[in-house]
Amino acid sequence: MVPWLPPRAQETEMKMELIQPFINAADAVLAGGLQCPMSIGNLSMEQETYHRRGVAALVWITGDIEGRIIFDLAPQTAVRVASHFAGEELPESDDLVREAVCELANQVIGNAVTSLNDQGFHFRVQPPVVHTSEHGVQGSEDTEALVICLETGSGNVFMNIALRYNSHQTPRAAAVGE
Repeated sequence: MVPWLPPRAQETEMKMELIQPFINAADAVLAGGLQCPMSIGNLSMEQETYHRRGVAALVWITGDIEGRIIFDLAPQTAVRVASHFAGEELPESDDLVREAVCELANQVIGNAVTSLNDQGFHFRVQPPVVHTSEHGVQGSEDTEALVICLETGSGNVFMNIALRYNSHQTPRAAAVGE
């Protein structure tokens, strides 16, 4: 487990319980799947529109927790990761590269969702889709995006997390399943 402290602890304190399961899941999936250590590089909080870096997978979440997670890899990193999982060198244009990024997102989100479900959160997760738009969903006043650079031996993986508690429930009620 990679420990993480939010850059603005007072502003993100309630979100920490939402974010940490994704960091833990990314650590387990990336370190285990790529058979190399993973570390957290740069962190930033953004309300600006998201700009895709390369091959990206987008996952939407609704329920007690709402928002989206984008996994984004530079094209060369995506090829190295996909080639590692496939056990052979793949060309950048291969559909398996995009599918590998979606599968990576699926594994990380699945592990994080299991952890959040164990905490009493209830929500629906949409399957990952390849994110092809140059620009993504913009953050809002109540949904700032945390961009985490996950450094691996295959290159950097960016996880852009924009989650918030459903406006129909308070964070405390969502946490205890009320």
